[in-house]
Amino acid sequence: MAEKIKMTVPLVEMDGDEMTRIIWKMIKDKLLSPYIDLKTEYYDLGLANRELTKDQVTIDAANANKKYGVSVKCATITPNAQRVKEYNLTEMWKSPNGTIRAILDGTVFRVPILINNVEPFVRTWKRPITIARHAYGDIYKAAEMKIEEKGKCELVFTSESGEEKRELIQKFSAPGIVMGMHNMNKSIESFARSCFNYALDVKQDLWFSSKDTISKKYDHTFKDIFQDMYDNEYKEKFEEAGIRYIYTLIDAAVANIIKIDGGVIWACKNYDGDVMSDMVAAAFGSIAMMSSVLVSPDGNYEYEAAHGTVQDQYYMHLKGEQTSVNPIATIYAWTGALRKRGEIDGNPDLMKFADKLEKATIDTFQDGVITGDLAKLAQGSIRIVNTTEILDEINSRLAKMM
Repeated sequence: MAEKIKMTVPLVEMDGDEMTRIIWKMIKDKLLSPYIDLKTEYYDLGLANRELTKDQVTIDAANANKKYGVSVKCATITPNAQRVKEYNLTEMWKSPNGTIRAILDGTVFRVPILINNVEPFVRTWKRPITIARHAYGDIYKAAEMKIEEKGKCELVFTSESGEEKRELIQKFSAPGIVMGMHNMNKSIESFARSCFNYALDVKQDLWFSSKDTISKKYDHTFKDIFQDMYDNEYKEKFEEAGIRYIYTLIDAAVANIIKIDGGVIWACKNYDGDVMSDMVAAAFGSIAMMSSVLVSPDGNYEYEAAHGTVQDQYYMHLKGEQTSVNPIATIYAWTGALRKRGEIDGNPDLMKFADKLEKATIDTFQDGVITGDLAKLAQGSIRIVNTTEILDEINSRLAKMM
């Protein structure tokens, strides 16, 4: 075998939970370490270690990303009440992704990975639809409260000079719940600029959707910032490039997105982007086939799989049963990070390796060797393989390219 590809600067590696954690190690052992002198600064974001460190490990990992510029992240559990009990947690720790995105800010770009023998569920879709998701604030940094008795709840802002502004949220006549969320104009501006620049780079129309008719201050601020930036900085550039910027209500965007052939960028607020990226990924074939990268305003990159920890397959694995987990999104998280690391460091061999691993992965699936999630969608002759076998099949093709 040829000498391993050298790395000069490490990636920040964030390990995760359940079945994706198992696949993570298998990808490193089978597809990366044999070919790369892999350098990473490792952070264990598994739920057990987040509990042990009181979630400090998540903060440390995000700050390491700021130091080194590029990270790659495995899928992680965001605990609910059932997970608190299952893992004996002292606290219902917040979403690691939410914590990391709050520290890095920026925009998450998610693009479906297409293979020619899997037809999308939406028959009109022929080209990828990119979801551009704002990566700061909203419900992911919200404060929540349970209301146990009668009373009133107010939104209160106290300025540094001591002046107060108050807005009545609700007069509670019975128990209920309340949530306060926020965003920052500066972050929204970074989000808008990232979306406009990305659209110009790929020469695709940009849609931005929100619900300004109902949220006349919160969502309307997003709408106004996008429109002002477009009018003052990007309108002429878009016209020269032959592309359009469109603002639309999110319900109209949902209705219209299924009528086009694809090839657009759909910019969404944080929660909307979370939900719609899963819908788009699944409709193109599988949620396991969506690349995802967070791009921060100061040029940091975090690559991850857009799906969860594949809990059902993990429980099968624990019982000793066969699993058939699609590794494409996790492989693309690694290839995206390695390619960006190579680009920043002037390491073309690392970039070429990322290209070869992606080609080996796509060739495997297009040769009809697939995982169970695609069984009902794949056309032509197929062979469904287990989790280990799909990685071995990819490696056999990769080894020939190397």
